[in-house]
Amino acid sequence: MLENLMYGLSVALSATNLLYALLGAVVGTVVGVLPGLGPLGAMALLLPATFGLNVTTSMILFAGIYYGSMYGGSTTSILVRVPGEAASVVTCIEGYEMAKKGRAGAALAVSAVGSFIAGTVSIIALTVVAVPLAEAALKFGPPEYLAISLAGLFLLARLTGGDPLKSLIMAVGGLMLGTVGIDSISGNLRFTFGNMALADGIDFLPVAMGLFGIAEILSLLLEGDNGPEAVGAVRFRDLWPNLQEWKRSVGPMLRGSVLGFLVGLIPGPSPVISTMASYELEKRISRGRNEFGRGAIEGVAGPEAANNAAVGGAYVPLLALGLPFTPASAVILAAMIIHGVSPGPLLIKTRPELFWGVVASMYIGNLMLLVFNLPLVGIFAAIARLPKRVLIPAVLILSVVGVYSVNYSTFDVILLGIFGVIGFIAKMFNFEVTPMVLGLVLGPIMEGALRESLMITHGSIIQLVTRPLSGIILALAALVLVLPAIVRRPRQEVIIAEDGK
Repeated sequence: MLENLMYGLSVALSATNLLYALLGAVVGTVVGVLPGLGPLGAMALLLPATFGLNVTTSMILFAGIYYGSMYGGSTTSILVRVPGEAASVVTCIEGYEMAKKGRAGAALAVSAVGSFIAGTVSIIALTVVAVPLAEAALKFGPPEYLAISLAGLFLLARLTGGDPLKSLIMAVGGLMLGTVGIDSISGNLRFTFGNMALADGIDFLPVAMGLFGIAEILSLLLEGDNGPEAVGAVRFRDLWPNLQEWKRSVGPMLRGSVLGFLVGLIPGPSPVISTMASYELEKRISRGRNEFGRGAIEGVAGPEAANNAAVGGAYVPLLALGLPFTPASAVILAAMIIHGVSPGPLLIKTRPELFWGVVASMYIGNLMLLVFNLPLVGIFAAIARLPKRVLIPAVLILSVVGVYSVNYSTFDVILLGIFGVIGFIAKMFNFEVTPMVLGLVLGPIMEGALRESLMITHGSIIQLVTRPLSGIILALAALVLVLPAIVRRPRQEVIIAEDGK
């Protein structure tokens, strides 16, 4: 492993890759600061710009954007009470309260150091876990890949935080979108309704950019242009917590690192889920639990560590299995396919420079973010104060240009607008859009795995369940989906009985 890491460092430390690692970290930080774009939108916009780069450099750039956005979101959450990234919403609660007490510098420093520690822990775990997982996955057949994909969607429906039924509806919608276009076996057109622009299927980028980017722009338009309330400038010499704050932060950082990585292995918006889980954990076990809601530093250290560790966890299924479990990793998967790389368990052996180069660049990028983020905190806070009348047109123009430049298709721009409206309406009625995006990506994978599985079993669906590994995976997924409802019902009956009603 050390030999492979040294090889990866030789790849990552080349002048070009080092430059793009820095560029990704800076762009990711800015994206984390600005509301409405997010890492998914930034990677989608930059995808056409990577066509002239080799695939390793492109993946290093995208990795920097992904984990850099987790850093950037904390800055504005603490100083301006505006979470630029969804994963930093929890940080607003305690970080802004600390800032009002004059401890903004301490909150920012703990957030940066916690992010660095968590990023390092998750990358080490990625290095340890991904290789044996990929080797084990070489023994998987189509039934096992089908079971993993189905389990992913089931878990996603349960863990997105919303109504599981609504999440399943959105996932099915994504699967349906994935069937549009030419059938890979028969060559027949499916669900194109005579429109030849749909013959190649519905592209991932306009759907993702519409559901996340344009929908967010429409939401910002309804909110008006009320500027965020800032707490004032933070000087570099103020960025040092006292000894008591350091002592209270170490435990949450380490717990958040482990928790975030484990959550990152699960399908769904793992950075968001991990921050909420970490915050609830710290609120339960912290000695200063009475301070929560009034500026508890544990509520900054734990969640900020967790969302960075979740990024490393999300890379495990992506690089080891070729399965994206988050919307951002779905963009990375699309970029790999565009560059002619076949993701999956053979990636580590066939393209070692890609895998180990990206892993090594994460070590370097995390150090870059720690060194550059704190001195430039004032600049990033100023970016967050941009009025919406400036921010919204800029994001809208970038979204349209980015989607159009991939295929030079006006139809993709129309799809961008359509899915923007769909995403906005879904948000109004509390439907999670993440399952739709992942359903669109996993749909073709699942369809291919299902067809190959039926060929292997001579059309017997029962054998898909009776195969040991696929049966266990599906049983566990069904248990996760059904068990909470079963447990909740007796509890509700007890409460009703106690009320005497």
